[in-house]
Amino acid sequence: MEYNNQISMLKMVFLMLIMMLGSQSEAQLNSDYYKESCPTLFYVVRRVVRRAVAREPRMGASLLRLFFHDCFVNGCDGSILLDDTTSFVGEKTAGPSNNSVRGFEVIDKIKSTVESLCPGIVSCADLLAIAARDSVLLLGGPGWSVKLGRRDSMTANFAAANSGVIPSPISTLSNLINRFKAQGLSTRDMVALSGAHTIGKAKCATFRNRIYNESNINPSFAMSRRERCPAANGSGDDKVADLDIRSPKMFDHSYYKQLLCNKGLLTSDQVLFNNGPTDSLVVRYSHSIRAFYRDFARAMVKMGDISPLPEPNGQIRNNCRRPN
Repeated sequence: MEYNNQISMLKMVFLMLIMMLGSQSEAQLNSDYYKESCPTLFYVVRRVVRRAVAREPRMGASLLRLFFHDCFVNGCDGSILLDDTTSFVGEKTAGPSNNSVRGFEVIDKIKSTVESLCPGIVSCADLLAIAARDSVLLLGGPGWSVKLGRRDSMTANFAAANSGVIPSPISTLSNLINRFKAQGLSTRDMVALSGAHTIGKAKCATFRNRIYNESNINPSFAMSRRERCPAANGSGDDKVADLDIRSPKMFDHSYYKQLLCNKGLLTSDQVLFNNGPTDSLVVRYSHSIRAFYRDFARAMVKMGDISPLPEPNGQIRNNCRRPN
């Protein structure tokens, strides 16, 4: 009897330790992380992002996409920002990012400004998370409380970035669902996060097949897109088109309204509304901007929780492009 009691006590202690470790891990990311160590952080980031978006509204979409690419490869650790070194190849030249992701100079500006005020305090990974939120806000979208306390990776993972963890513009619905599920994100999260395509542009090479060969596309929409995207591969590959033709500079819900009319620019857009299980969510978001904003904000917080590097792992990079 005494032996059984001892076993029970040990089990209870073990469970308590697990719960304590779990709560500590969660507590390491919180919105007040820099409240004392860098109190002007949010103001500084907002100011730099505001100027960048005022100069070029597309930059808001670019900064949001940077955060997405960062989090989907080994978690939200700032690795997408690293240039190549003699010891590793960065993620910038991996297939999904090469000549596609942009906005690095804006993060550089944010980092240099923050370093002048709070040297060695704020990680590049956290700056990217704040910049993504501010980009959405400045283009008229929802806000959310950004959880902070991530550390920066000291290396990048070119192979992982090339492995398919980042869904391609020609993804099927099942592929999208599975890729997001692998990151702990639900189908609802995936459909909501896809709404980020209410801003930004895509290159001709990513939507050529859709506008010339797919049948679930509005004919007049396809014709208008063909004007800037020739049929021949290699011809006009880098020409761009707005992902949202209704309000390309506003973060609203018109993206979903386009899908109802078969006007999704990318294959991976239109599969969300194509007689499948996500049709009802697209309809809901097209009718209710509040529902879209709520679910998008929640999904962004969840995405920001993907495998962060809490203390004492990683480092606080002095320069976001290279390890210290």
